[in-house]
Amino acid sequence: MKYLVLIGDGMGDYPVESLGNRTPLQAAHAPAMRGIAAAGKLYQLHTVPPGLPPGSDVCNMGLLGYNAAENYTGRAPIEAAGAGIPLQPGDVAFRCNLVTVREGRMVDYSAGHISSEEGDALIRAVAAELEDDGLTFYPGISYRHLLVWHKGPESIDSQPPHDIADQSVTPHLPVGDRAAEIHALMERSKAILANHPVNQARAAAGQEQATQIWLWGQGRSLQLPSFQTLYGLSGGVITAVDLVRGLGRLAGLETPVVEGATGFVDTNYAGKVEAAKQILAQHPYVYVHVEAPDECGHMGDAALKTQAISDFDAQVVAPLWQHMEALGEPYRLILAMDHRTPVSLRGHTDEPVPFVVLDGPVGVAARQKQAPFDEAAMLGAPEARSYELMKNILQAVQAE
Repeated sequence: MKYLVLIGDGMGDYPVESLGNRTPLQAAHAPAMRGIAAAGKLYQLHTVPPGLPPGSDVCNMGLLGYNAAENYTGRAPIEAAGAGIPLQPGDVAFRCNLVTVREGRMVDYSAGHISSEEGDALIRAVAAELEDDGLTFYPGISYRHLLVWHKGPESIDSQPPHDIADQSVTPHLPVGDRAAEIHALMERSKAILANHPVNQARAAAGQEQATQIWLWGQGRSLQLPSFQTLYGLSGGVITAVDLVRGLGRLAGLETPVVEGATGFVDTNYAGKVEAAKQILAQHPYVYVHVEAPDECGHMGDAALKTQAISDFDAQVVAPLWQHMEALGEPYRLILAMDHRTPVSLRGHTDEPVPFVVLDGPVGVAARQKQAPFDEAAMLGAPEARSYELMKNILQAVQAE
């Protein structure tokens, strides 16, 4: 049997007035997802472990079948694993965003979704000025970068910049042991970036500038038992972002880099589908993650989020479901999201989300049926927690 897990990051939401008081999931053109809902079993899924924040890190960990309550050490160490950055004993990794702060407010957590080429140049400029024997900056994708700090501060409460959109940054600065050192790095980055040619060009083009770095998500190295050991399955993870790629690598799964995968609405959907097919040709399991709906939620753009969900349906869910049906072999398809990212809040919440598991093939007639797949449809469905449900689903593999 093949196992296909499809994740639309942050698809859950609240009704939006501009969408006729529908959620983006309800407003999206999503016949494939609604077909899967009609043919499968719908759950009301709790993805956030008690006591942990509703981050994509802990939520995707649970959807992969790992218990974040027992394993989680911080977001940045996972991203370091995804970027292939080794952490030595004593190292503390920090997520390092390029952000736009203006008049003391978080205007844009992504510096206008700055390109990877521009972000690379800016982080290298920051590194040239701020690196020393204990600090190393690593360029990533778009606005997402990393800092590895040997013997750095760990007992810190830090805030994701995407959770404080349009808010004053002062109440959300890191607090705790040696927080002043983190504040100093963030402050010093402002002068480095202020007159950089990349920012000058962006200003001339009417684009947001990266005004500083924002450090958060710190933690020490994380180890996970292999997916093969836990569930008897080999396979891969297809994603554009180092966070989810890191979880895949820590689980011992293949994590191919898809050219043109950006983590936004301009991502290479076809390339991700082809990569998933290649994994399934050699292995029984693949986890396909699409970041775009979450990014649009953080932007507060309901129309763009609706389009991102429609694109996920048409360009990922539909072709991969059709592929599984065409193979004519037994498969289990899981359709899910890691959390809600309401456009009205521009941040994550810990409320339940819809989740469907379908056993196929189901045939042409069944695929033509439709049922709601949204926040309202799941009400009354069986409730479950993601780690426990995925553990039960995946452990059943060994029994089969």
